[in-house]
Amino acid sequence: MVQAYILIQTEVGRAADVAGQIASITGVTQAEDVTGPYDVIVRAEAHNVDELGKLVVAQIQAVKGITRTLTCPIVHI
Repeated sequence: MVQAYILIQTEVGRAADVAGQIASITGVTQAEDVTGPYDVIVRAEAHNVDELGKLVVAQIQAVKGITRTLTCPIVHI
């Protein structure tokens, strides 16, 4: 299982709506609107890196109002 945090920037005033839409996507375990340089932080999981990439590109980035994403895979050192 691969897990990652996805940091998201949105259009002004869209953070809560974007977080709500993303929270319903399969593979997303948490989606919160936050303050700071990013507007939404998502925790997601997938069976492998390829599935994680498909989740981010095909589903999360398709949500209207997102301007940029940064995916940070979780590592266990």
